[in-house]
Amino acid sequence: MDTSNFKLSVWADNITPSPTLAVTARAKALKAAGQDICGFGAGEPDFDTPDFIKDACRKALNEGQTKYIPAPGLPELRAVLAEKYTNENGIEGLSAENIVTSPGGKYSCHLAIQSVCGPGDEVLIAAPYWVSYPEMAKLCGANPTVVSAKDSTGFKVSPEQLDAAITDRTRLFILNSPSNPTGAVYNREELEGLMEVVLRRDILLMSDEIYEYLLYDGVTHHSPASFSKEAAAHTITVSGFSKTFSMTGWRLGTLAARKEIAKAVSSIQSHTTSNATTFAQFGALAAMKNKEQSRQEIDKMLTAFDRRRNLMLDGLGEIPGITCQRAQGAFYLFPNISSFNLKSNDFSARLLEDEKVAVVPGIAFGDDDCVRLSYATSDDIIEKGLSRLKNFCQRLA
Repeated sequence: MDTSNFKLSVWADNITPSPTLAVTARAKALKAAGQDICGFGAGEPDFDTPDFIKDACRKALNEGQTKYIPAPGLPELRAVLAEKYTNENGIEGLSAENIVTSPGGKYSCHLAIQSVCGPGDEVLIAAPYWVSYPEMAKLCGANPTVVSAKDSTGFKVSPEQLDAAITDRTRLFILNSPSNPTGAVYNREELEGLMEVVLRRDILLMSDEIYEYLLYDGVTHHSPASFSKEAAAHTITVSGFSKTFSMTGWRLGTLAARKEIAKAVSSIQSHTTSNATTFAQFGALAAMKNKEQSRQEIDKMLTAFDRRRNLMLDGLGEIPGITCQRAQGAFYLFPNISSFNLKSNDFSARLLEDEKVAVVPGIAFGDDDCVRLSYATSDDIIEKGLSRLKNFCQRLA
């Protein structure tokens, strides 16, 4: 067969596979081969979806809710989400027309970027960042530009840094709080400082709030779109059901934005995926309407996550050569391993092969001095994995 004219598109050629999924796949392959793997790579809760949510989905299936619905999502779900963003997050002026549900929080992020960015536009990304943001910008023909924060500043970008990074091509700034991979949570004053720059320089903000309920140490979550009408008009708020309700496989994301952007997002989705899975949205509707049950389930997860977070922080604190910021959100820690004079890829690969511990190299998130550990796993695995990590680091010292 003649393949002389075969080539990949510029879009496919320009992106890299997800390193977090690659680590998970490698760890699973070793485990399938009989290896005892301590996996700290998971980006999903290790809890099952709550039964009342699954029951609502089963009921929808039994009632024949298996057909197309409007591209932006189930009208009742969108209305309840608008209510939630108004009452809980303090974002004013929202109705169902401002809301789009999509096949996953990841796709909501992609739709947000695609709806407002194109070839030649610049997307500023606060780093350490979630691995997919730069690739999503590239898929839209835009140029990702990193604004880096280090552990010395709590992994938080300052207003001055943002202001200095903006050019006449800057279209969008992406911020994730609580953060994957660092667990950092911006307080209200810090977010107001960044929003002042966004408004003054007349750019847009994509606020990824997928971990908004996973908070510790008494910190609170703030949505930048809630600060003023102008802030709401300049902000695209994305989230989903994966992390809060342990619904990663359901693939349900949300997006809240001014009507013009929401309409554009809905149009793009109508030509790519149509609507998110119909019967799954009835499960999400149950999660949103049964607030007391949802809160109870979230609190159960939070109790376990908080215990594991402290267990992992204590364990890392006992390993000479490793330093780690105290994460206050999500379910990740991002310790600094630079004292061992290894790049994060080398450190992670050797750790997996020598001690059978899977972590994600920090270079995937824009910081080669760190690695990401997820504590969305059992206490036993955390204790065993940290013991192995300590042995590994002692040999490196």
